[in-house]
Amino acid sequence: MEPGNERDLSDPLIGRLLDNRYRVGRRIASGGMASVYEAHDDRLDRTIALKVMHPGMGDDEEFAGRFVREARHAARLSHPNVVGVHDQGRDHGTIYLAMEYVPGHTLRDVIRKEAPMPPRKALALIEPVLSALAAAHQAKLIHRDIKPENVLISAEDDSGSSRVKVADFGLARAISADTQHTATGGVLIGTVSYLAPELVVDGRADARADVYAAGVVLYELLTGRKPHEGESPIQIAYKHVHEDVPPPSAAAPGIPAYVDALVARATARDRGHRPADARVFLHQVHRVAQALAEGVVDDPELVADLAPPAARELEEEQFREDTAQDPFDQDETAGWSDPDDHSAAGAAAAAATGSTSGAGARPSEQFPLTSHIDREAAMAGPIARPIDDGSGGDPEWAHPVSAPKKRRRGLLLLVLALVAALAVGGGAYWFGVARYTTTPSVIELDAAAAQKKIEKAGLEYAEADPQYSEDIAKGLVISTDPGPGDRVLDDGKVTVTVSLGKERYDVPKLKGQTEDEAQQAILDAHLDFGRSIPRYHPTIPAGQVIASNPKAGTSQRPGASVDVILSKGPRPIKVKDWTGKDADRAQEWFDKRNLEVDVSEEFDDDIPEGEVISQSPSTGELFKGDTVDLVVSKGPELVEVPRVVGMGEDAARDTLEDAGFKVDVEHHQNYIGLGYVLTSDPGLGTMAPRGSTVTITIV
Repeated sequence: MEPGNERDLSDPLIGRLLDNRYRVGRRIASGGMASVYEAHDDRLDRTIALKVMHPGMGDDEEFAGRFVREARHAARLSHPNVVGVHDQGRDHGTIYLAMEYVPGHTLRDVIRKEAPMPPRKALALIEPVLSALAAAHQAKLIHRDIKPENVLISAEDDSGSSRVKVADFGLARAISADTQHTATGGVLIGTVSYLAPELVVDGRADARADVYAAGVVLYELLTGRKPHEGESPIQIAYKHVHEDVPPPSAAAPGIPAYVDALVARATARDRGHRPADARVFLHQVHRVAQALAEGVVDDPELVADLAPPAARELEEEQFREDTAQDPFDQDETAGWSDPDDHSAAGAAAAAATGSTSGAGARPSEQFPLTSHIDREAAMAGPIARPIDDGSGGDPEWAHPVSAPKKRRRGLLLLVLALVAALAVGGGAYWFGVARYTTTPSVIELDAAAAQKKIEKAGLEYAEADPQYSEDIAKGLVISTDPGPGDRVLDDGKVTVTVSLGKERYDVPKLKGQTEDEAQQAILDAHLDFGRSIPRYHPTIPAGQVIASNPKAGTSQRPGASVDVILSKGPRPIKVKDWTGKDADRAQEWFDKRNLEVDVSEEFDDDIPEGEVISQSPSTGELFKGDTVDLVVSKGPELVEVPRVVGMGEDAARDTLEDAGFKVDVEHHQNYIGLGYVLTSDPGLGTMAPRGSTVTITIV
């Protein structure tokens, strides 16, 4: 794909929300069938790449259905070098693929900047591509469009490394015994510069077509150019069929011969001479990489192991096959063909010019050995008119003579061939056309109408198990076997598949279940378990489900992701120590956090009244409803001052100290030495804090 216009605000998709989930952002790239956008998955809160088919492509139901099936095949492929396919869907006719977003650049950018590059670096870049293809081929998938634009190289991470990923497996197709066509509605899937010859000739693909494309990419890394170029795609495709990929060393001198052999083997025009799949090609790449790492300049044995059979050997083998299959007597044409004189250059020149005659030309030169044209019939023509020698009469050799036996024998064979052709044609008409009826189209009819139309066409009606459909309403026909327009024997059976409507499943009720129980319930409901989101809850115990997203009862597509909100239990409260601080403020703080407070009071000579003497616990974490013990000061204890007036100094001191007071003695200003207490301060009956001082005056 070519880079897209990132600021194309006229694009109607930009800003659109597909399936109430994917918010389309800027366009990243655009190609012949689809465009790729950067998008945001609102449900899982992540950036993705969204591949959207161009308008009109989805109108072809057969193509759209194949696109969906192939997307499912690609989604099952999980490999570190493959761009993952997350989801596929259709929103009001817009068909899309949700894929892994890989910010960075493509292998095409690397080729523009760095090719031609040393063989070791080229192999290091192609190795992860082959690793991805090997996984695909192991899973019976072929890519069909390997090219530098579909190889993404992520931006470097913190460690300075980047990852190579192969994109566009959305066009991959499962390998089966059936023909794998790569054309749909006349549109050739794939890029002509990387198409294997068999794709050009008959549109059939297997794993070896991917190997061929990877070999072309390797050639481009080594040389900085494509192996075949032309003024039009048709010219390039023609060269893929008729010309070998040149050795990379011809364009970039210094490349070892065993690297040339590696490229030649992967890009052999005969797919039978290529590696069977990417796994085999990857093994060969590892062998070559090891030789390069060891500094090997030349290794004839490795070259011999890797190189495909020589072109001359292939031509001789083909010639022997053609000769063995010739329906005419070999004696009549043996003299025309010289096995030592059917060079590739001559055959290519004849094919290019379209020549069918020439002085001294042998039939083997005029027609490619693989041609099914009757060479003897093609060479037959009017007898040449003799040249007048001026004698007034014709030369003796010019007079009519009886036809050679060989001519009469050839005519007889021609008549027999015509009779056989008529017989074969008549048989083909009967067995291939006359006995068959065209299957009527009953798509989107209800079952009763479909049955009536099929039986009216003289065919038997049968029903298969109904299936879900995103596009066909419930009760209407989704498909038939044979399909509409296909041929079916007279009185044959047409099996109809009726729609069950859109396949939807309700999100189950998960509240109160454990995480394992919730996950199993989601899977049993044909949905996918997304992630657990931990959250505190005041009443639901830790490890149990609080709710789900989407919520219970919501109808979802099969495989839709369901997240569960899992309880972490009550939120913990970090305890604050209020010791030595105001008890009323402490009580307010604990009340706001729904903590219970158990308060007791004590006298304290040091802590003022109303402040916290002690707290338990004073550190750690508590939960709502837990209890905190506070001991609050009542201040110092008050004691009544006893009577000491009239007592001697010593007796007064003992009495006050026994009551818990300290004693301070002062002499009256008119002290006369009697030694008796005249007054006390505070006086008799006064309540004073224990430990406070009572001053007595002695006279």
